[in-house]
Parts: sequence; C-alpha cells; structure tokens
Amino acid sequence: MSVRVRFAPSPTGPLHMGGVRTALYNYLFAKKHGGQFLLRIEDTDQGRYVPGAEEYIKESLEWCGLVPDESPWSGGPDDPYRQSERKALYKAYADELIAKDKAYYAFDTPEELDAMRGRLQAAGVAAPAYNAVTREHMKNSLTLSADEVKERLARGDQFVVRLKVPRHEEVRFEDLIRGWVVVHSSNIDDKVLFKSDGMPTYHLANIVDDHLMRITHVIRGEEWLPSAPLHVLIYEAFGWERPAFAHLPLILRPDGNGKLSKRDGDRLGFPVFSLDWTDPVSGEKSSGYREKGYFPDAFINMLALLGWNPGGDVEIMDRKQMIAHFDLARVHKGGARFDPEKTKWFNQQYLRMRPDAELGAQLQSKLKQREIVASEERATAAVALLKERATFVDDMLEGAYLFVEGSPLKGNDAAIEELRKRWKPEAAPALEAYITALGALTEGKAPAFEVAFNRVLSDTGLKVGQVMPLYRLFVAGRMQGPGMFDVSALLGREEVIVRLNAGLDLCRSWA
Repeated sequence: MSVRVRFAPSPTGPLHMGGVRTALYNYLFAKKHGGQFLLRIEDTDQGRYVPGAEEYIKESLEWCGLVPDESPWSGGPDDPYRQSERKALYKAYADELIAKDKAYYAFDTPEELDAMRGRLQAAGVAAPAYNAVTREHMKNSLTLSADEVKERLARGDQFVVRLKVPRHEEVRFEDLIRGWVVVHSSNIDDKVLFKSDGMPTYHLANIVDDHLMRITHVIRGEEWLPSAPLHVLIYEAFGWERPAFAHLPLILRPDGNGKLSKRDGDRLGFPVFSLDWTDPVSGEKSSGYREKGYFPDAFINMLALLGWNPGGDVEIMDRKQMIAHFDLARVHKGGARFDPEKTKWFNQQYLRMRPDAELGAQLQSKLKQREIVASEERATAAVALLKERATFVDDMLEGAYLFVEGSPLKGNDAAIEELRKRWKPEAAPALEAYITALGALTEGKAPAFEVAFNRVLSDTGLKVGQVMPLYRLFVAGRMQGPGMFDVSALLGREEVIVRLNAGLDLCRSWA
C-alpha cells in the first residue's frame, strides 16, 4: 500500500511551530516514500472554532512550502476534508459499534456524572472515571432495559455513545519512535464517541477518517500518546487494520523545563508562530517568523533538526536533502530544546547563500520605503559588503549611508558624540593628505584606496588607530561595518572626498 500520511490541525488559533514541525515530518516521510501528504481540518469541536484560524493554517503551510497533495482547498478523492462537512457519515459508524456491542448509549445527566465522581472521590478514588466498573451503576443501554432505551431515544432524550472498553485486557502497539507501548484496559475509561447533537468526538471522527482516507502512518505529537491505546481499541472494535503510530517529542523551552509556549516567546522575545497573528476576540497580537524577516527554508531547516538527527555533523540542508535523509528511526524520544539564537544562525546562513542580486532587490525595496533611492546595481554591490555581518535583510539597512549623498554625520547625534571623543587635531594633516591623494587616483577599486591611505600614514608617521576611526566616522557615520576601502570603492572617490571634507570642517568648527 502506498504511504499516506495526514496533518490534522484544529482551527482553534494560530499554528504553533510544534504543529508546523509535525506537518514537516509528515511531509518529509511521505515524500521519502513516494506517498501522499494530506491535510484534514478537525473542526468537530465547534465551540472552540476561531475565525481566521483555518486560513492561517493554509497560509502558514504555503509559506513553509509544505503544500499538501489533498486538502480542503485543493480537494482530492476523499472530499470533503473538513470534519464538520463529513458530519453525516459518523453516525453510521457509531451505530455499527453499538450493533457489535462495542459501544453503548449513555443517558446520564451532568448532575448524575458529578454525583458519580463525588462518590468515587469520597471513597478515595484519585481519578474517577466512567469505565467498566462504574458504568454498571449508571443510566446506559447496558443497565437499562431495551424498551426503556428505545423510549428514551424516541422522545429525544440527551445521550452520548461511549466505547465499551473491555475488562482485563492488555492493549499493545509498537510506536515507530518509542518502541512497544503496553497499557492495561483498566486504565482506559469509556470515552464518548458520539453526541446526540449529531457530532462525533475527536476520537471517533479521527479513526473513521484515517480509515476511510487509507492513512498508513499516524505521525503526531506526543501529547496524543495517552490517547493511542484508546484509538487502538477503536480500530479493534471495528475490525480494521490500524496504521503505524509515531509520536514526536515535545519542543521544549530554551532552558529545557517544559513545553515551549507562546508565553515563553513573549517573555524572551522570539516568535513561536510562523506568521503574525491577531486574536479576533482579544485583539492580542503575536509575532511570526515571516514578518520577523526569516527565510522559510531557514525556518524549516531549523525545525527539522528539533528532534531529528540525520546523522553526522551536517546542519544546513535543502528540501531534497531532508527528504533523502529523513528516517523516523532517527527521531529522538526525548524533548528537543529550542534555541532562539541558533534559529538566527540558520537564517544568517541562508541569507549568505542567497544571490546578491536577489538580496539587492529586497534591500532596494526596503530603502524605497524609507524614501531612499537606490539603483539596482548599487544595491547589489552593497549587499556583497553587508551580508556577511547581517542576520536579516533588515540588518543591511544600517548600510543606508551607502545610498545617500553628503555627510552621514548630518543629524547623526550618536556619530557626532563618538567623533568628539576621538577627534585629535594632529590627525587633520593626514586626512588632508589623503584627500589630495584621492584626487590624483586613476583607479577606483578598494586596493587603490588602501595603497593611498597607507602611503599617507607612512609619510605622516601616524598609526592606523589615530586616523582610521575618523575616516570611518567621516565617510560611514558609524564605527562598525564593512572594510572602509571597500566602502570607499563603492561610494567612489568624489563622494569620499566630499564626506572627508565635511567631517574635517565639522571638527575644525569645534576649535
């Protein structure tokens, strides 16, 4: 059978990066085995539905390049792919389990359920449950006569359908990541599968849909591991072959203590969502990796290694390499600690690999937003100087001085304050001599500027540290940045001379 996997999020809010990683691992596994990657929206719990969440899921996956082969938006042979639109088919499967004596009707009111839990707690039961023992004392089709059950259903009494968990059985299954899992049925309660409003619970809809959609592998987060034995029982109750299970490790906080949450991101200043999100009810805003300036491939590369080791020391991988190397056997059992600084490192590596022309076009666009005109040629040349020190394209905006004419000291209070600390009148003759030397240059590449500068130092007897900081402040308006001879070559000797003269005039005015 062809490999078929699914990512099945609920539209209850923005898609957490842990959810994106689950989608990614499903995608990589499917592509590795020449199979299909499906997306199904699990929206049976309409009370938790959040407007805009489904669209957010779609946009997030598209940004990450994780486009499903079948989905609510692209369709497929198993349409529809929203559980709310599949509502009509679930009742027949609930009825089938009842007919097989694998499930039963339960008519207990909320008050009666509360009373049951109270009695059990008073008797010292720490975790009261509706199970093989307690169901014998409740109002359900196992304790009521067939006629009374029929009457209750006929008059429209509220009910749920519960799974009839067998007594004294071991539930066993092999998890592809964690090995064999064994749970005794006494630790599994009779979960609700179907409600009288016609909606299934997650447990029934999930299994029915996975069966009908021919899902071969269920790859999901470890928060679903406690539910896996229940799902195994439901497959057995139907007599269906179950898919293989693989439960992924948690993504942990940077300190390793507990699951990574939105609060951690807010507190420590990094996103936990792929895209910006505004809560439609509270109006609370959360930042996303896309809007922070991350490349989607860098984000995906980082996520892939949060819990999976492809072997060796390779960290930078493109999509094809990830697919080729992906193996569930190399997914860790333990949680993966998230490192926001490492995430920035990944983006830095991907930025450096981008063609200068591509980055130049992005820088040109961002400068335009600041009303700074930059030619395509100048922007591309500037990127070559700036990108080695940048993590994001926005970081290269600090090189805006490369695109404006005149002194970068104008209105630059920080640079002027730094210049006041460093200015020494004895450096003036060297800078004046350098200006004269630049006027005689016949070649405008960086080495020519360097030769002229070093000759001036030799002639005046001054050291680099006495002149270079002033050169940098006069021409670039900042103490950090690319090499000044490269900057000068990009600006051109005429512009460099203008800026050096402006800096000297300013410093002389302080005398």
